[in-house]
Order: sequence, then C-alpha cells, then structure tokens
Amino acid sequence: MKILVEPNKKDISCYVSNCDALLLGLKNFSVLNTVSFSLEEIKDIVNKYSDLEIFVKIDKNLFDNDLDLVKDILLQLDKLRIAGVFFYDLAILQFKQELSLKLSLVWSQTHMVTNMKTCDYYYDQGVSFALLSKEITLEEIVDISKKSKIKSIVEVVSLPSVGYSRRKLVHNYYEDLGEEEVSPVLSVLEKITNKKYLVKEEDFGTGFYLDEVLNGTGVIKSLYEAGVEYILFREEGVSDFLLLIEDSKKYINGGCLDTSFVEKYKKLGDSTGFFFKKTIYRVKK
Repeated sequence: MKILVEPNKKDISCYVSNCDALLLGLKNFSVLNTVSFSLEEIKDIVNKYSDLEIFVKIDKNLFDNDLDLVKDILLQLDKLRIAGVFFYDLAILQFKQELSLKLSLVWSQTHMVTNMKTCDYYYDQGVSFALLSKEITLEEIVDISKKSKIKSIVEVVSLPSVGYSRRKLVHNYYEDLGEEEVSPVLSVLEKITNKKYLVKEEDFGTGFYLDEVLNGTGVIKSLYEAGVEYILFREEGVSDFLLLIEDSKKYINGGCLDTSFVEKYKKLGDSTGFFFKKTIYRVKK
C-alpha cells in the first residue's frame, strides 16, 4: 500500500522522502485546492523527481470552450511519466478512448464512487483507479477493494470536503448583506448536528468542508490487509503533517503492526467520518 499526498505548498521537496506519490491540482482545471500547478510546473516536477509518482487532478466540470485545451493537455501528459489523472467530467474518459491515450485514469466523482459494480463498469471502460467515496463504511470499502477489478484509493486524513457549488456563494453572501467582502472563507454552524463547516470560494465556485480533521489512522491496517492501492492524505488543516506521513510510511513498511502508531495519532481527534457509520435513507412520514 502506498501513501499519496495532496500538498498545500508549491515547494514539494519536503514530501518526497516519506510519500510514494503526490496529487497535484492542474491550474484552471481543478477544484477544492489549496494550491494548484501549471502544466509546466508539473512537467518540471516529473522530470526532477524520477522516483516519485505524480497524479494530476483535472476535476472541474468542463465546458465547450475548455475541451480543445483539455485535449491538448491530456496529449502532453500522455508523453510524461504520469501515474494517473483524477477526473470528474466524463469528457476526460471519452478523450482517453478516442485518442487511445496510455494515461491511467482515476474515477473521482466524490459521492458517486460507492459500489463494486459501478467500479467494475468504469474499469471495463479503461479506468484504472477509483477514489472511493468518503460516505461509505470501512466494511464497504474493504468489500470493494477485495472484489472489484479496479484499484482503490481511500482518503484517510484530511479536512473532508462535503460539497461544491459553481456559484460564488461567499461573494453573494456579502453582497446580500450590503457589506464589503472581508474574506473568501466563512465559518458556519450547522444547527441540527451542531458541527462547524468552512465555506471557501475559489476561482470556479465554492467548496464546503467539515471543520474537523478526518482521522482514519486507525483504519490503515484494515485497508492494508484489504489490498487498497493508495491511502490519501490531504495536508490542508492537518497539524504536524510531515511527521504524520513519515510515521505512516514506517507503519506501513512494518506491516501495520506497531500499535503505538494508532495510539499516537489519536491526537488528530475522534472524527472517523463514515468509516463506522452507515448512511440510511428513510421516507419521511
């Protein structure tokens, strides 16, 4: 099992000794980023760090005026040593098929990546990996990882994203109040659950994040035993991040047998997302 890191800084040199792969958002074509990288910057990183796997995130909704440029970008990436492209818009998959690209693709449609049969369908269409939904349980993740033909990626530590809107909601909020915009980030309290969320406006819309760290360190052993290909750590909002990935690397290399690792990282908090919590839909009476 490999460690995949989404960094929150441009200088990626601090990550290379303790992770196997980096996930880099492509500038102007990715969302929910702290930083993004131009195509030229990605090329430089690929050439400089030959032992590091590089995944590229192209996960915004595409429009007609994006398509020619995206096609050209994919053709350029296809010539590089790229481990995979995270995609949301199905135009990416269509381009891979039409252009006979060698690029590996990662199905990354957030809340939709939830079951084995759909994962296998995308595998049969030429998709190599799936970033499994954060809304399914550990039991379901293990089942998909063991039975599906697709290689699974699981997000284990992050400030988890919970939604995205194309609208500029923070700007609209201040505009409705007749106030000058103070910050592109708002903190809001959801009254039913009494949980805080961060609302962050970007160039292409607005992202929503749960304002508490998802701590999946305690499930890494189960993911390792299930044959999960990569575990994903997103740096934004996570303290002592470099030490965390260093310790996680040692833990995995040791066969996930060091019980002190799990005990140590209880300090990240007790939020385990949906790993142990089923989502049940009922008809409201």
